[in-house]
Amino acid sequence: MSPSRTSARDLIDTVLDAGSLQSWDEPIDDSAYAEGYRAELARARERSGCDESVLTGRGTVKGRPVAFIVSEFRFLAGSIGQDAARRIVSAIRRATAEGLPLVASTASGGTRMQEGTPAFVGMVDISRAIMDHRAAKLPYLVHLRHPTTGGVFASWGSLGHVTIAEPEALVGFLGPKVYELLNGEPFPTGVQVSENLTKHGIIDAVVEHDQLPQLVEQALSLFSDPMSEQRLTRRPKIDLDNHTYDVWDSIQRTRAGTRAGVRDILRLASDTTLRLQGTEEGERDPSVIVALARLDGVPCVVVGQDREAQHAGKLMGPGALREARRGMKLANELDLPLVTFIDTPGAELSQRAEEGALGGEIARCIATMSTMQVPTVSVLLGEGTGGGALALLPADVTIAAQHSWLTPLPPEGASAIVHGHTDAAAELAEQQQVSSIDLMKLGVVRHLIAEFDDDTPQDLASAVAAEVSHWLRELTAGR
Repeated sequence: MSPSRTSARDLIDTVLDAGSLQSWDEPIDDSAYAEGYRAELARARERSGCDESVLTGRGTVKGRPVAFIVSEFRFLAGSIGQDAARRIVSAIRRATAEGLPLVASTASGGTRMQEGTPAFVGMVDISRAIMDHRAAKLPYLVHLRHPTTGGVFASWGSLGHVTIAEPEALVGFLGPKVYELLNGEPFPTGVQVSENLTKHGIIDAVVEHDQLPQLVEQALSLFSDPMSEQRLTRRPKIDLDNHTYDVWDSIQRTRAGTRAGVRDILRLASDTTLRLQGTEEGERDPSVIVALARLDGVPCVVVGQDREAQHAGKLMGPGALREARRGMKLANELDLPLVTFIDTPGAELSQRAEEGALGGEIARCIATMSTMQVPTVSVLLGEGTGGGALALLPADVTIAAQHSWLTPLPPEGASAIVHGHTDAAAELAEQQQVSSIDLMKLGVVRHLIAEFDDDTPQDLASAVAAEVSHWLRELTAGR
């Protein structure tokens, strides 16, 4: 059963604060159109209560100013004609000029067939305006309603920094009715459904309408609110001159299932976290977490290798690194600091990974991390094996948990190559200078986070978050 269709005005009333609506819509002049089409437009106005298929304006969401574009499906199936396209472009340009975040809620069958190609090419003008808005470092949030298909989904419906959809919404490029008429058979069921697209990394989340105000407010707080006071306490520095350590013991500690990971840090230290799912290009890999977060009071983008997923057998593939690069791009676009957490037993080694350009994705991550335009902190949190670890390493400041380590191959693999067996793994780990303390002496790591034998995962997560918060504040203050 298809979800019920919510009118544009009802959605606006649900999301915007009461009394905050200011319409930006100018009257539509359809006198140049043919008489039959004008009559069709008149019937659409009467049926929908709207003068066109989109409503635009500004308002507030929980006190935060936003500009909005909302589709009205009851007006000729929400189709975008030339007048609607001009209205959308005007609203985007005004939002950009006024420095407003933009929220778009789509429900459309695509461009208007009654107007043909002139309406069709209007999607280019809308997309160009959206990209100018993004280039101004202003947030663009997209909400896909039932149904969103055709040129709308293939343009401004797919260009958001964050994209969400209503439950069970039909979302896709090709309308299923068109497919059936052209091919004589129905389109496969369950494909063009918001939940399925979320599963495949095209949509970030499925959200009920009554949750929209809270989600929009959370996103905007992460995009635009200043940092708050640091509350977590940093640990004292390690005295390297009087410190002894066992590299193999450190390696064993990081492999323990109870060790703190990026999930623990987000749970403990971020009061607002918005997970992003997938690459937006049809891939989703759970071995990497990408999120907008407020780590100990500092808004940032987090890209972290998830030890839980990897130790459950989901090693990091090329799609995970493409997700990581999405997070890097988002940080640059919205002028947010970037934090990466390195914690991986190694990337996936398989035919699928090779054909998916694993090597190239490692290179592109290194290149992107090396040329970021915002403050960056990388954290060696636990295991740091191979190119997958190196992919997230370059940063303005690299810090490391005391027992973390970095190596081109697992010590067992290095032993197998050098000696033909794995028995010399501990010896080679020491010889190859893989420990965080070695990395500190080499100048790769700026600061070590002390670990204690009685640390709980929460203790270590708190210590790591405190150190990240400190360095983000240091880097941001210097801009």
